[in-house]
Amino acid sequence: MKPTINYPDFEKIDMRLGTILSAVIFEKAKNPAYILEIDFGVLGVKKSSAQITKHYKPEQLIGKQIVAVFNFSKKQIANIQSECLVLGSLGIDKGDVVLLSSDVVVENGREIG
Repeated sequence: MKPTINYPDFEKIDMRLGTILSAVIFEKAKNPAYILEIDFGVLGVKKSSAQITKHYKPEQLIGKQIVAVFNFSKKQIANIQSECLVLGSLGIDKGDVVLLSSDVVVENGREIG
């Protein structure tokens, strides 16, 4: 378990809903991953590298609304800059990630709270 945080710490994390527009195999990644383009509505489209290949095929991801940390600092991964952090439940094995999503479609860019 991780250390307890205070509410002001939680308030610093900007989690948003976005819809995956495209998903392609990330050929240059060290571990199996996809490059995702995610639509966050008026906040724009961001790229992310996601190690979610165990449970998802690229075509299954298109149109899926997911949860991401929107204000995560950019991270260079091989030849792309990952601009947000897609959230999921972690399994035992690397790449065993199940995406967090909304069971009701809402406007892209809506804040998680």
